[in-house]
Amino acid sequence: MTPRERVYRTLNFDHPDRAPRDLWMLPIARHEQGDAAIDAFCNRWPTDFVQCVAGKPRALRSRGNPTEIGTCVDEWGCEFENIQAGHMGEVKTPLISDYALMDERLRPPVELLAVDVDAVNAFCRASDRFVFASGWGRLWERTQFLRGTENVMMDLAEDAPELHDLLGRVHTFYRDQLEVWAKTEVDALVLMDDWGSQRSLLISPAQWRRVFKPLYAEYGQIARAHGKKLFMHSDGYISDIYGDLIEIGVHAVNSQLFCMDIEEIGRQWRGKLTFWGEIDRQHILPFGRPEDAAAAVRRVWENLRPAATGGGVIAQFELCARCQMANANAVFEEWERLPAPTRQGGLQ
Repeated sequence: MTPRERVYRTLNFDHPDRAPRDLWMLPIARHEQGDAAIDAFCNRWPTDFVQCVAGKPRALRSRGNPTEIGTCVDEWGCEFENIQAGHMGEVKTPLISDYALMDERLRPPVELLAVDVDAVNAFCRASDRFVFASGWGRLWERTQFLRGTENVMMDLAEDAPELHDLLGRVHTFYRDQLEVWAKTEVDALVLMDDWGSQRSLLISPAQWRRVFKPLYAEYGQIARAHGKKLFMHSDGYISDIYGDLIEIGVHAVNSQLFCMDIEEIGRQWRGKLTFWGEIDRQHILPFGRPEDAAAAVRRVWENLRPAATGGGVIAQFELCARCQMANANAVFEEWERLPAPTRQGGLQ
């Protein structure tokens, strides 16, 4: 199978020949492991996914390197401070600490809507891999960058009208950006918002459904209207909203499965949602052994993959800080060993 066909069959629960590979990598991994080790790993384990790097306009306000020590400014004008090379920094002085400043300081990067559609389509046609759009929607995180996390939490507790105004403006930009990318030949649109703590959602599931679910549902409508798959990333414990994500049209979720009850997740959602990784990067990848990494892969495969049709799982993980390369290799080696279903429903 081509990588693109393999991914579509996985998302459609339709007998992929193996789980598609996807590798994420923090810049700190190259600092720690060196270019030679990282390049050798990537050459050994080519991925089935690619993000479109063509046709994306230049952000006018961005300056600096977000993974170097110092400060940088992103496309919305938010200033990040970073104290460790290879990691991302934090916003210490939010632009809209006072809502009286919102009209003056809130300037969405509308230049990013001027996507070169022909360049994007040429990129997609030249690749046999599954192509992600480059404009990833991040409503929740962007609102925190602009307003400050503590302020946003207080606003939610008070149900502040100004917060709903801010959310609406941020949402309008991401809705427009996703609409632009949906009109190209990319295979999937992507959302990225960290909704979980180690043990629960950051807000109550009821509040999430009341405030945020209707906005995410609009992103799902865009994907459906244009025949695109919709992927979402969220760190932390998010099992309470898997059903909601399925309902609004998310096809694949990247989440920290090992923060949650994988067996219970499988009982509820196997065959209804594709699990886009991951393998535990808090304990197993940095501190475990290769046999622990292999066992983690089997746990995901056994619990989250529909046995009869296959699909439903993507062999994704992240090369993170202190990740042991022996463990990283063990992850993909184990995925490679696992059998694929035949069309008759058995295992090869």
